[in-house]
Amino acid sequence: MFKKFSSEEVSGQNQVKASVQRKIRQSITDEYPGLEPVMDDLLPKKSPLIVVKCQNHLNLVVVNNVPLFFNMRDGPYMPTLRLLHQYPDIMKKLQVDRGAIRFVLSGANIMCPGLTSPGGYLDEEVAAERPVALMAEGKQHALAIGFTKMSAKDIKAINKGIGVDNMHYLNDGLWKMEKLE
Repeated sequence: MFKKFSSEEVSGQNQVKASVQRKIRQSITDEYPGLEPVMDDLLPKKSPLIVVKCQNHLNLVVVNNVPLFFNMRDGPYMPTLRLLHQYPDIMKKLQVDRGAIRFVLSGANIMCPGLTSPGGYLDEEVAAERPVALMAEGKQHALAIGFTKMSAKDIKAINKGIGVDNMHYLNDGLWKMEKLE
């Protein structure tokens, strides 16, 4: 999704009203309860919160020119990988085996066999249509953020086709954009 993302894809940016800012903070807190203690540091109430609208119905939540969260259409907010590396325990984790790493890092979606093979790991509680952190076998940091197409139980049972959509991965356009100018 962010494979060739750059600042040229930004179609507009707006500083949001306090009521919209509260709604964004609340939906992020509902999705990631582990962020609640640090929410005032991440999204300070006094500093301006900017929503950057991009092509393909993509929104970025930006504070002090740093993108922190993104969402598609009206879907759930997902943290950027830089934020996920700072707070690694906020999302459910799935692990891909060693053979899938290079494909995930080039933007490919995660296939079910890459999650169910001996090097992979599935959290049984993950439901369909949920954001997840994708870990790599033998590595400590997440290599991608994905959106499940089916539940973990279905991934294990069916073991065929795409299990997780790759939304944002290491070294893609959003990763390279440390600050939004």
